[in-house]
Amino acid sequence: MTNSSLALDPELLKIGMQDSNGYHRKIDSTRERVDYHPDTTLRFFINSQTDSYATHWHQATEMIMPLENHYRVIAGQVEYDLAPGDILMIPGGELHHLIAPPTGLRLIYIFDLEAISHIRGYTYLTAFLSHEVLITPENCPSIYEEELSLILYLVREYFLGGHLRELNCYAGLLQFFASYGEYRMKQEETVSTSVKPDPKQIRLHERLNTVFDYMDQHYNEDLSLETVASVAGFSKYHFSRLFKQCSGYNFYDYLCVLRIRAAETLLMPPDLSITEVALQSGFSSLSTFNRTFKKKKGCTPSEYRALCSRKIYEE
Repeated sequence: MTNSSLALDPELLKIGMQDSNGYHRKIDSTRERVDYHPDTTLRFFINSQTDSYATHWHQATEMIMPLENHYRVIAGQVEYDLAPGDILMIPGGELHHLIAPPTGLRLIYIFDLEAISHIRGYTYLTAFLSHEVLITPENCPSIYEEELSLILYLVREYFLGGHLRELNCYAGLLQFFASYGEYRMKQEETVSTSVKPDPKQIRLHERLNTVFDYMDQHYNEDLSLETVASVAGFSKYHFSRLFKQCSGYNFYDYLCVLRIRAAETLLMPPDLSITEVALQSGFSSLSTFNRTFKKKKGCTPSEYRALCSRKIYEE
């Protein structure tokens, strides 16, 4: 895609540019205060600014797609050089650094997933959405055009939609996530020669959805592989294999993802000690929490809190 801005109707692009012209990202040290569109939990803007933004975070999820020129993003200790048409999604709470080129144009969409996080099946997606998601024509060829068309649908609904703007935008996002989730499931599953949907496979995913819901509610307890396998009615060996196939994680790695995500939220206010955060997140000891957090986030819990609160901690 040599010039993705041509995918936008010129009149829509003009309206979007006018709407976005007065919008500037509000980053107070390391935390961005998202200025949502009035009475919504959405902010979409067409960005041509040459400003770069040092390492920061926000609770909302962010989606970036360059239209003209490349755009560099550093998130999750990985650097992404986004080409026009590439779609990158950054989960809420993730520290990231945005580096703009001298010229260019890009779509940036910031939204709060809390509104749809309680829909059955959503917790299954957290296995895929707990870290950066990159969708390009090369790495997701079978769904790229569909995902791109949904992004363009979101642009139209946001800038031209009426009083159902927010509802339609979230409907488009749900379809976007569902398409990606199904794609990832197919990537992880054992290849099947059957063309028609397998009823056994459908029932299997329903049982695994129950597992993800259960883990999302009980991650801070002393969960064992045997306990969670029994929730789905599997032996631990069969469950372990299926869990890995369908989520891309082994059981304990995914449990760790849930606990680290909870710890990120608990670390933001300063009223809890690091030990209390560790225990409330489900970690059995402070040393385990510190070691695991550093491995996953690239900084200690104290350093993460300092980035969030602008306080300097000496180790």
